[in-house]
Amino acid sequence: MSNDAGHKVAIKIMDKEYLIGCPEGSEAELFVSADYLDKKMREIRDAGKVLGLERVAVMTALNLSHELLQNKAQQQEKIEERIQVLSQKIDKSLIKHSESQ
Repeated sequence: MSNDAGHKVAIKIMDKEYLIGCPEGSEAELFVSADYLDKKMREIRDAGKVLGLERVAVMTALNLSHELLQNKAQQQEKIEERIQVLSQKIDKSLIKHSESQ
């Protein structure tokens, strides 16, 4: 979500309502994000290891940050593998082309 606040939208996380600035047309994305965050926070709270809304929020943020960074690293790895495969194909094509001349 960007910081461009078109209007305020009410979301509910952990039974608490928040008014969030939301660009026009992005409400559905905001609701999906809020539902996902609520689900993750409830999972941490229900595991019983973390008490207090603030601590639950911090643990959830850390978990989501870790998940995001792992996904980013995996995507980078896939891109590098794909570049290597394409580079090998280009090299083979160049060799074939030079041999045919």
